[in-house]
Amino acid sequence: MDNQQDRASWRGQLTLRGVIIGCIGCVIITASSAYTALKLGALPWPIVFAAIVSLFFLKLVSKGKTSLNEANVTHTIMSAGAMVAGGLAFTIPGAWMLGLGDQVSFGEVLIVALAGTGLGLVATAIIHRHFIIDTDLEFPMGASAAETLRATEAGGKTGKRLFTSMGIAGVYAVLRDAFGVLPQMLAQLAIPGVTFGIYNSPMMICVGFLVGGVAVIWWFAGAVLANFGIIVGGSAAGLWTADAAQGIVKSLGMGLMMGSGLAVVLKDILPQVASIARGVKSDASSQDGTQSLVTGSVRTDAGTFAVILAAIVLLICMGLGLGPIEAIVVVLLTFVTTAMSAQSCGQTGIDPMEIFGLIVLLIVAAFSDVQQVQLFFIAGIVAVACGLAGDVMNDFKAGHILGTNARAQWIGQAIGGILGAIVAAAVMMTLYQAYGADAFGPGKAFVSAQASVVATMVSGIPSVSAFVIGLVAGIALYWAGLPAMMLGLGVYLPFYMSFTASLGALLAWIMKRVRASKNASLPEAERAAKEADAQEAGLVVASGMLGGESIVGVIIALISVVAGLAA
Repeated sequence: MDNQQDRASWRGQLTLRGVIIGCIGCVIITASSAYTALKLGALPWPIVFAAIVSLFFLKLVSKGKTSLNEANVTHTIMSAGAMVAGGLAFTIPGAWMLGLGDQVSFGEVLIVALAGTGLGLVATAIIHRHFIIDTDLEFPMGASAAETLRATEAGGKTGKRLFTSMGIAGVYAVLRDAFGVLPQMLAQLAIPGVTFGIYNSPMMICVGFLVGGVAVIWWFAGAVLANFGIIVGGSAAGLWTADAAQGIVKSLGMGLMMGSGLAVVLKDILPQVASIARGVKSDASSQDGTQSLVTGSVRTDAGTFAVILAAIVLLICMGLGLGPIEAIVVVLLTFVTTAMSAQSCGQTGIDPMEIFGLIVLLIVAAFSDVQQVQLFFIAGIVAVACGLAGDVMNDFKAGHILGTNARAQWIGQAIGGILGAIVAAAVMMTLYQAYGADAFGPGKAFVSAQASVVATMVSGIPSVSAFVIGLVAGIALYWAGLPAMMLGLGVYLPFYMSFTASLGALLAWIMKRVRASKNASLPEAERAAKEADAQEAGLVVASGMLGGESIVGVIIALISVVAGLAA
């Protein structure tokens, strides 16, 4: 494909009507996401919801003359701002909780949002090929969006499976979240220091179902090690208190994930620098949209990225008061953490963006005497970048499945991300001005759970030795070909999340064994066909469950925003 054909391809998918529809949806979803993240301490992925809404309105305005690729690019724009809002909501309110509200202005929050968005966009353009093409990770939310678009377009058996499962999960979520008929947790046990139970969430079960296999085994192993080895076992042995054990666990988990992220960059990303440099030297243009996502020329892309990064460093220094060394360190570490975010989203569908913000915050605090409020700005930049990276990579996965031009998606993500940064910053500061600092924190009107954790960690890493052990172990495990990121997630996340995901993986294993036993006597060709149909059905139903709960989460958020403004 030459450059003229390539331009025609992506411009046919990134349309004016798609941009307009995407931007309107982006404003609404970003505002609702900011409110939800602050109010509920959680943020459902809006990708599937945005995909359905995009296809519906495109068909409406074009009288049915649209394509799945145009809808995919449109929903990329629409969903981009949600995770930018999450990155801000999961970090910045921590400064308000510590009484630093008078040191946080709209301009500074906007700079944090724009800097994180810019870093996320540059990083994902660079790592796109590795995570989407070379490693072909699952990215369950992106795959769910692709399956939803296909089913919406095609209908038939696939459509019935998908929308039936979406409806069941949606009704379930309404009964649980809107009416309180169903509990949030099942089978809870009072174990000191351990949140034991089953998260009553079809989405979490389906994440484990889709990921399955060895990855979930390591995930669950990390949870068992942290909760029953370090917290329960260590406390019972008198090595430390339960509170101290939780600090050790958090530090170890962050170290494992940081080590895994560093290893990804050192082992998988840096070796590609040579090929990228050769492309820059020859001014090679991308033939398949996987090497140059911005301009079509690797050399021009490299120059564009250099200018963007220099501008971000300058913006951080002048707008947030950080020194040039600190700003450069933040930028460099953000590239590491976006790779970690991509790895996590690709394997689990979970993007612990505030964890990555905490990691960089603590590293900068270890060598630089920056002000407390600046630490929150650092965490916000990283969290926004990682949140956007998770959304971008899921969108890229959907595009890879559907054959969407990656450049069109990246440009769409840039439009939605920048618009989302402005909207998210405005909503955050509006809520702060309306309700005051006393409305944010555990037990308050806006629980801001993640930001509360950031606030408590600003004083430093609870256990430096555990963090260092995790860092070294994360690098070594990944280099040995073992899923260190999954182990780290299991160590860091609450036990109930890991346990619930493992139940989903166990369900997938049982169903596979039952099918194998049932079809054992069939001829090989017929057995293979039935297995393929069953796998497709499982993917579609699980995707529907993911989509149903996430769609209802966004709708409930929209209702909450309207109700909150009315009050």
